[in-house]
Amino acid sequence: MNSKLITSRNRLAKWSMAWVATTALVTFGSQFLWESQIITGLAIILSLAVGVGMVMANRKFVNDGDELQRKIQLESMALTLGLAVVGGIAYSQLDTTNLIKQDAEISFLVLFMGITYILCVFFNARKYS
Repeated sequence: MNSKLITSRNRLAKWSMAWVATTALVTFGSQFLWESQIITGLAIILSLAVGVGMVMANRKFVNDGDELQRKIQLESMALTLGLAVVGGIAYSQLDTTNLIKQDAEISFLVLFMGITYILCVFFNARKYS
């Protein structure tokens, strides 16, 4: 990998870790650190802003890659999006029709998307190498 792509990847990793940290701050801060809805609202705004930074860093990472790397990323993202929409709707329908006992939680969908994306990148990289 060239130095531009490595720098872009590291920037994306930092933004991703910052977004996870702000998401955790919203979730756990409102439960254990404060009771103020104003502070919670500000933490959510911070998390949204950092999330936008992460999205922009991801865009830059994809654009900094060569043609093959962009193809791998695009296919992986397309598969992840499609499977997340189809799987997420089915998961929600299982909940609304009471075919599953627990409530459908977004955290399961996020976990599914993360695992799907990692696997797609791995298999697409092997396919094209």
